[in-house]
Amino acid sequence: MAYQPVRQPRLADVITERIEAMILEGSLKPGQRLPPERELAEQFGVSRPSLREAIQKLAARGLLISRQGGGTFISEALTSGYSDPILEMLSRHGEFHLDLLEFRDAMEGISAYYAALRSTPTDRALLIKRFEELDACFQGKDPVREAKADAAFHLAIAEGAHNVLLLHTIRGIFHLLERSIVDNLAHLFEKKNSRDTLMAQHRALLDAILEGRAEDARDRAHEHMVYVEEGLLELARAETRAQRALRRAQTTPAPRRDAAS
Repeated sequence: MAYQPVRQPRLADVITERIEAMILEGSLKPGQRLPPERELAEQFGVSRPSLREAIQKLAARGLLISRQGGGTFISEALTSGYSDPILEMLSRHGEFHLDLLEFRDAMEGISAYYAALRSTPTDRALLIKRFEELDACFQGKDPVREAKADAAFHLAIAEGAHNVLLLHTIRGIFHLLERSIVDNLAHLFEKKNSRDTLMAQHRALLDAILEGRAEDARDRAHEHMVYVEEGLLELARAETRAQRALRRAQTTPAPRRDAAS
């Protein structure tokens, strides 16, 4: 019986697969600049011609962008899970916020669960850093900065879950997430003590992940999203009541005066 000879993979193909894996796992992020060619070749332990061939393949696949005199970058197109026209369209519809909250409830609950089980010391250090940045932003009471820090904290949880589909799904809506959180926080902060409540929920979620309590982490993520959704619904109902009362006041005829008085 004749056996087919075992073919060794070409070095450029091995490098290509390695860089693709680093992009998928989040080690290389969209917009990030690759190290200089000499340095990268040394890190991989390969020749510069083989590395150059791999970079050309990745560029042809749309994963890398080379800029004349500026280096090679991971394509930022990898983050464009939703186009700007869709963002604008969704922002004009009131049900958009609740749809995104329901989606976040599902995705972030799973992310928290797996982050509690799988996060490494490096992941947990980053998560603590993102929480501290969020806490500092909440002290400053700037909804835009708070929203960016809030989204970054939740993205760090997704990174710690070590599931590439979860990570890239959440990363793909990152800008959508930031915009939604800005609107959510602007409304929620009208409630007394809402900042303290939100930070307490984030702290409970962080602690559950750091302590490896997977079920509890998923529950804390769900509790957080329910609080946000119920808060928005409550404020929407209050606004509807206020508008209704205003319309009544504007349409109620003035009391008639008695001609004899």
